[in-house]
Amino acid sequence: MSNKTVRLFLFLLFSAILAGMIAVTVTASLDRGIFVAGRELMQDAWFRATLCDAYFGFITFYVWVAYRERRLASQIGWFVAIMLLGNIAMSIYVLLQLVRMAPDAPLESLLLRKS
Repeated sequence: MSNKTVRLFLFLLFSAILAGMIAVTVTASLDRGIFVAGRELMQDAWFRATLCDAYFGFITFYVWVAYRERRLASQIGWFVAIMLLGNIAMSIYVLLQLVRMAPDAPLESLLLRKS
C-alpha cells in the first residue's frame, strides 16, 4: 500500500470516527443529560467496567500524545480534551496531525515525536 493510500485511509477512518461520535453524543444528549444518565448507569457493574476500559484507552492514547507534543501547554490541553471528549478529541488530534504532515513525509512521522 502506498503512503498516500494509507494516509487517505487514516483520514477517512478518523473522520468517520469523529462524525460517528458527534452523532451518538448529540443523540444521547437529546435523550437525557450526562449527569442524569451517570447516576442511573453507575449502579451497573458492566457500565463501570466499560467506563474504566474507555478511560484506560484514553490514557494510553494520551501517553502517545504527550510523547509527541513537546510543549507542556499542549500536553496539558490535549490531556484535558481527551479526558473530557474522549474519541472526539482523539480523532481530532490524529486528523490535525495528518493535515499538518508534509505531503512527502513518511508515515513514521505521524507516530514519532515532532522535531
